[in-house]
Amino acid sequence: MASFDYVIVGGGSAGCVLASRLSEDPDVTVCLLEAGPAKQDWSVRVPAGLIKTMKDPNSNWLLRTAPQRNLDNRELFWPRGKVMGGSSAINGMVYIRGHRDDYDRWANEEGCTGWDWRTVLPYFRRSEHNERLTDDLHGIGGPLNVADPRSPNPMSRMYVESCAAQQIAENEDFNGDRQEGAGLYQLTQKDGSRCSAFHAYLEGVARPNLEIVDLAHANRVLIEEGRAVGVAYNRGNEVVEVRANREVLLAGGAVHSPQLLMLSGVGPGEELKAFEIPVKADRPSVGQNLQDHLDVSVVARTTTALGFAFTMKGLWMGLRALREYRRGRTGMLTSNFAEAGAFVRSTPEKELPDLQYHFLPVVSDSHGQNRIKAHGVTLHCCDLRPKSRGRVGLQSPDPLAPPLIDPNYLDHEDDLAAQRRGVAIGRRMLSAAPLGEHVGAEIYPGPGVESEADIDAFIRRKAETIYHPVGTCRMGSDRESVVDPECRVRGVERLRVIDASVMPSLIGGNTNAPTIMIAERMSDLMRGRA
Repeated sequence: MASFDYVIVGGGSAGCVLASRLSEDPDVTVCLLEAGPAKQDWSVRVPAGLIKTMKDPNSNWLLRTAPQRNLDNRELFWPRGKVMGGSSAINGMVYIRGHRDDYDRWANEEGCTGWDWRTVLPYFRRSEHNERLTDDLHGIGGPLNVADPRSPNPMSRMYVESCAAQQIAENEDFNGDRQEGAGLYQLTQKDGSRCSAFHAYLEGVARPNLEIVDLAHANRVLIEEGRAVGVAYNRGNEVVEVRANREVLLAGGAVHSPQLLMLSGVGPGEELKAFEIPVKADRPSVGQNLQDHLDVSVVARTTTALGFAFTMKGLWMGLRALREYRRGRTGMLTSNFAEAGAFVRSTPEKELPDLQYHFLPVVSDSHGQNRIKAHGVTLHCCDLRPKSRGRVGLQSPDPLAPPLIDPNYLDHEDDLAAQRRGVAIGRRMLSAAPLGEHVGAEIYPGPGVESEADIDAFIRRKAETIYHPVGTCRMGSDRESVVDPECRVRGVERLRVIDASVMPSLIGGNTNAPTIMIAERMSDLMRGRA
């Protein structure tokens, strides 16, 4: 049986960082297990290929939620990355850290000592190589390349100008001193290609003390006498065990890390007994506290063909874009589609921006799977700090079975009210000049959907995830938290969870950059570095 100092489960945003940083020490051996393939399809590297990855089982877990009682009992589609790089290999590449107050809240109100803004900022900076920004808030020389959109669509710029007409000031750096405003997003891209956590931290790295095993589906953590000693995983038809001499590190994300803990006997005792799983540590909080950014879109046709479209003309534009991309890594294929956006306060009483917008110069519905043949625009809006809480649980003791995912969306009445205000603001954004001069008939919510009751019904019928689940292995100083402020699992020695699941609450923005930051800081703590 092979043995290593550290065994990392999950080759996503956090796992790639951990594998890279820990193996920098030649005296330490590291094994990284990833359920998906190491070989990557073209759609992972070409930014616009995210349309393909959205439904590709070779790079996507293709998960679904339990029926959501507040969303017309719908089972929502939850794409999560199943490939080296994890969800950073299939996401929208938007580089957002969240608001600095989010991290001070973690430290001062939610028991996460050492996770305040002043402490975490150096780890954001260490991970980053920003092509444009060089001030004290941004990093130069880090592995994660952060760039401006290479060939932004003219309608994305129009959106920013239309926001200014609505008294939403332009913001050239959402990760700077001020988050509020509208602007073009910075993206995790390099030379017109995606820069996932794998590309940033592990691609081309060949170290004798680092072994990467792909297509390795973890079954359980091996726990003996209250200590994690290894991991059992499936590879093809073979069950393999690997030993960890120091620690096992779970980096499977907000869905798979709590699932693996429960399969290993760490979780709500009664639930585990119901599945005949021997209880190693009765931890009722495992899988609880699930939070996600629910998203609803205002969609409209345009009177001009400036954007992208699933039409014959759009196909011709795509062929031209392919030639342009091959020549110089420019053009439409470098687009993440969500090129522009905004952070706004839905009411003047809000101290922080509580709504985030992603603007797309294309008609998008149901994660791009419902292809409406028209030129148009889509404006996504999410409530940044929802009050609803859900959970991840087991549906079966079979490790290959998907877990139970119940985000419990809109369980709190304030969340619906926030989404309603978001729709109203989004409609005003699209109607203002200069963008409004190109916007025609509204597709969603649609003509005649004006009353509060009708808008609420629209939200329940059409809202979807915007892919930011966190919180299911909550970090904290209280005994009920799943992990302590150094991400050590309570009740099991030599076992940590290091990924988005440890966030005690959602940050105000996209969650990829914060997940990388968490792994950067934990790699230092584990190595005894300040």
